[in-house]
Amino acid sequence: MSNRIPADLPAVDHDEEGRERRSYVIGLVLALVLTTGAFAVVWLDLLSGAAALGALGLLALVQAVVHLRFFLHIDLQRSHRDDLLLILFTVLILLIMVSGTIWILYDQHMRMMP
Repeated sequence: MSNRIPADLPAVDHDEEGRERRSYVIGLVLALVLTTGAFAVVWLDLLSGAAALGALGLLALVQAVVHLRFFLHIDLQRSHRDDLLLILFTVLILLIMVSGTIWILYDQHMRMMP
């Protein structure tokens, strides 16, 4: 097996393809480790109650950052800031919708109590 560059790819494109593949592999490994960690917290009862919820929330947040960085290639470079702002705005809208729904459902629950 040789490390020759295919004739139809310039050396620069080949290097970029290698970096991109390495990024995907690192992201896959990190995502698998984080997912395994979340399952371990639940299955092995490593934490309980609020500590387990906090750990799972933290693992989910870190995994979301891993997906944004390694799979969607969104970082803090100037060329990617528009994409990052769009995603942050979407997250803000989703948080407003979810928290508003929970608030309304809780209020309705409290009004139904005898």
